[in-house]
Amino acid sequence: MAATLAIFAALLFAVAAALQQKGALNLPTISLVHPVSLLRLGGQKMWLLGTLALLAGYVFQAVALDNGRLSIVQPLIVTTVVFALPLGYFLTKQRVGRREVIGSIVIIVGLALFIYFGDPAGGNDTAPGTQWAVAIILLSVLSGVLLYFGRGGGPSMKAGVYGTVAGLMFGLSASLTKPTLDYLGQSVATMLSHWECYAFAAAGIIGFLLQQVSLGTGRLAPSVATVSVANPIVGILIGIVLLNETLSRPMWHVVVAVIGVGLSLGGAVMISLAHEAAKGTSPVPDEPAA
Repeated sequence: MAATLAIFAALLFAVAAALQQKGALNLPTISLVHPVSLLRLGGQKMWLLGTLALLAGYVFQAVALDNGRLSIVQPLIVTTVVFALPLGYFLTKQRVGRREVIGSIVIIVGLALFIYFGDPAGGNDTAPGTQWAVAIILLSVLSGVLLYFGRGGGPSMKAGVYGTVAGLMFGLSASLTKPTLDYLGQSVATMLSHWECYAFAAAGIIGFLLQQVSLGTGRLAPSVATVSVANPIVGILIGIVLLNETLSRPMWHVVVAVIGVGLSLGGAVMISLAHEAAKGTSPVPDEPAA
């Protein structure tokens, strides 16, 4: 059941990304430096439809996480990129080239290797607050470094960088979904009295805003690919390191599972760089998106 719900969530996330980008392309620029540009998105019907699809995807993902292990549900979100590429072609006429197709296949193969050979199991629903604090600090530092060094790249590079950081935030938010829902099951007051609720919401909102900047570059493939890969990798790491989820034995299974994660990363990078590679030029710098 959890796997099926995760696939439906991935499909909805792909629909959301394609629709939101179609709406964003009607505006001159989307930037965190100019919040008004984000507010203008609310006037775009396609963007609003995409946001509704995104919220529906969150619901499916939350139910999946409530019924399955974090390191099983999150990797399935990678399939978003497979759904998004054809949707992007039909909605915004973005060419799907050989590199994008190969990158998508590599991502799916890597995902299959991880799920089959890793076979994550066991684990806890949450971890001590000090461990969460360390994880949040590390993710924040990594996000800051990525945004700093990616601010001067071309459209595809920016789409990839902002998409990656959005994925990191979505992964953190997803990791906090289970404890937040458990507290909500007791009462709203109980949920609001625990920090997990606020961290869950903050990470989700930050990820949402960063994804809008990523989609606003006009490069759907690298945006979706990086979000879809960074999101589950955070979930996998938190599941194993913080929540004590374990991978399958013998050790060679673990090695193959790690190779699978590496392949998914490589596929995302291939898709992110496909546009500039197709032009035969290096990325052309433009104004920073934030």
